[in-house]
Amino acid sequence: MARARVLVVDDNEAIRLSLRAILEEHDFEVTVAADVSEALRLISSHTYDVLLSDLHMPGAGDGLTVVSAMRHANPEAVTLLLSAFPEMSAAANAILMQTDEILVKPMNVPDLLDAITQRLAKGPLHKRHVETLATILERTTAASIADWYEEVEKENTLMAISLSREARCKHLPQLFRDLGRRLQAFKPLGTKELKSEAASNHGLERRRQGYTAAMMVEESRILQVTIFHTLQKNLGTIDFSVLLLGVMTIADEVDSQLSQAMESYIAESVQDALPS
Repeated sequence: MARARVLVVDDNEAIRLSLRAILEEHDFEVTVAADVSEALRLISSHTYDVLLSDLHMPGAGDGLTVVSAMRHANPEAVTLLLSAFPEMSAAANAILMQTDEILVKPMNVPDLLDAITQRLAKGPLHKRHVETLATILERTTAASIADWYEEVEKENTLMAISLSREARCKHLPQLFRDLGRRLQAFKPLGTKELKSEAASNHGLERRRQGYTAAMMVEESRILQVTIFHTLQKNLGTIDFSVLLLGVMTIADEVDSQLSQAMESYIAESVQDALPS
């Protein structure tokens, strides 16, 4: 039988060399990577049976980033994370949804070999469908809008303006479509986007409905919080390899739309102040 191919990812050189020697001695074919970037390059160009990665690494990304990349490139691979922390935080459930097993450092050699061998025999625990942030937001748009409206109802200042639910939420479906489009474009952060006619119209509507500028800012803040809560509830399916860029893109797009809405809001206010 062909030897199982293992990718070891750890920023500690001594650990990389030690794991390589141990695994090769027990008839595994081993490749090592010193950081996330190197691991991602290897995953994109080679096939592996096992990923053995440190969870916490300096620089951009971590073990979850590597696991997500492996899930995409080779969903049949077994993924094992090494952590120096015996008690995992509240993120443990999400981490366990991403990887097949978490091993606590330091491990003795027999236990490590047993964990790899047993997991290889069973196959990957999670043949999980990984979703992009755009897909998640599209799938949860209605629920997110409902959550947003529920939070807005708790704000007396906002509810002082009497509006129907439809009128208060009218701008959100298009905003979520714009978010999805922006996420799917994968443009560098800070790229100047085209003006959104919907955002400009929203500013005009809020001005005519009697909103203050502060109220518009508060609604936008609640929207960002709502979106991030939605992503938190879907951690089990998120592609961690693009999570950070995606979150920053969402925040940038929501702020951009608020800015455009405020421009039209202010322009109308100035127009109203001019002598007739």
